[in-house]
Amino acid sequence: MPTFETVTASSATLSIGEVAAQTGLSVHALRFYEREELLIGGVVRTAGGRRRYTLMDVEWLRICIRLRESGMPLAQLRQFAALVRDGPGNERQRLALLQEHENHIRAQLSALQHCLEIVRYKVGVYQEHISNDTTRGVWDPTI
Repeated sequence: MPTFETVTASSATLSIGEVAAQTGLSVHALRFYEREELLIGGVVRTAGGRRRYTLMDVEWLRICIRLRESGMPLAQLRQFAALVRDGPGNERQRLALLQEHENHIRAQLSALQHCLEIVRYKVGVYQEHISNDTTRGVWDPTI
């Protein structure tokens, strides 16, 4: 379970390149996340206009990455981020959103389990044919 670290010193910020290195996201993707309002904290900029991120931003991005990898649509992620940004009082809505996504993931896992069973079966068939030297004609459309 991810933990959020609080930043106590204003100097404890990271550049966009450092965040890209820590999260595996490209600089372009980080800018996209900002434009799509997927970050929960406002990105602070230096006097020169350069983005600065906190450690909490990095942890939040890691959560976003996992949610996206598990199939959460951008609109749903945007909604979740907005709820988190709004602060306390909407925890039931956050929970409902996450439970809906959890159900989606469980359905994906079930479908993948079925696919795995079929692949395992076919692997066994081919292993048996190869070990018995009976591969000629196994799903060969030229015969």
